[in-house]
Amino acid sequence: MQVSRRWVTMTGMAALLAGCGGAPGGGGVASGGLPADLRPQRNPGYDSWVAGFRSRAQARGIAPATLAAAFRDAGYLPGVVERDRNQTETSRTLEDYLAIVANEGKVADGRAALRQRGALLSEIEGRYGVPAEVVAAVWGMESNYGTRRGEIPVISATSTLAYDGRRGEFFERQLMAALRILQRGDIGPSAMTGSWAGAMGHTQFIPTTFEAYGVDFRGDGRRDIWSDDPTDGLASAAAYLAKSGWQRGVPWGLEVTAPSGTPGGTRSSGDWAALGVRAAHGGALPGGTATLLRPGGPAFLAYPNFRVILRYNNAEKYAIGVGHLSDRIAGGGPIRAAFGPDRYGLTIDDRKRLQAGLNRAGFDAGTPDGVLGKKTEAAISAYQQRNGMAVTGEPSRELLARLG
Repeated sequence: MQVSRRWVTMTGMAALLAGCGGAPGGGGVASGGLPADLRPQRNPGYDSWVAGFRSRAQARGIAPATLAAAFRDAGYLPGVVERDRNQTETSRTLEDYLAIVANEGKVADGRAALRQRGALLSEIEGRYGVPAEVVAAVWGMESNYGTRRGEIPVISATSTLAYDGRRGEFFERQLMAALRILQRGDIGPSAMTGSWAGAMGHTQFIPTTFEAYGVDFRGDGRRDIWSDDPTDGLASAAAYLAKSGWQRGVPWGLEVTAPSGTPGGTRSSGDWAALGVRAAHGGALPGGTATLLRPGGPAFLAYPNFRVILRYNNAEKYAIGVGHLSDRIAGGGPIRAAFGPDRYGLTIDDRKRLQAGLNRAGFDAGTPDGVLGKKTEAAISAYQQRNGMAVTGEPSRELLARLG
């Protein structure tokens, strides 16, 4: 797999999706300090590697003073190696994915963020041409509107992963970029924090992406995506999309209805209309060229800016998530098409009722969101064991009936 900004983002998203079953969230570290495995621990091999790296870094223009400050409190973090080696591939349906990243709570928070930061987002839109609600949706997807920016020291995380060697070349590049950011004066070592894989700030940029696209929006001499003030982070996201080809006045896409047997491919809106494709929420199709997507359940027409969102994260569900969340933040309604029952014969409403029933019976399945993660699986297993059933951890219509 090519390691990129997208890979680092998806490691965080995979953790979010794998751990769902309670309240949605992702990234970041729980309040109250870092766990022990994410604090520096003595490792002679790491210390030796850092000594050699210092020489390479100085040869590439990093000043001794920068290196001294960067590594003063840095150290080997066994927890980032464990997380890197124990990632699980999580395949969620689009329905589950949207239930996590664009649920009603996320929409309400996004609308509140748009109201609170409306003037700033409008100013950013004026400069870069990316709609305020799209930037807000990226913000929501990447760091839950700035509430989960990550608390792990980036120098420690990237140097640990560079030393570990599984993706050593990539993470040494990130470490070098992080040192250049420190040397430039954008941030200090103690404040340069992020995810376990080095994704940073409101927009979860890895260091090389920050170097390429980070913005000093107010011209104060620093590009600061880490602080509580999201100005530079939001402007950097817009700059990323703009430089990736965002077209002003062109939508990302929209939900549509399409007759059975409608061919796929890319066509003009007029041609799609002639084939019977209609906007699900009414009105005429936007002009331009679009591609018909059928990811399961609803159908969408994806316009050129959909491909630009894919440059931010090359995953179709992610781009649909950003687009749909942006529509909801702007006041649009939920997806109209039904997704239908899952492989257990349960709809999302059935799954919500099952989770609520487990909670009533004293088995903690988390927030009844209809997304069956590890917490729900554990609750089902505990219920089955307590009630003399075969312990599978899997839902069923029989279980739903028993839970009322």
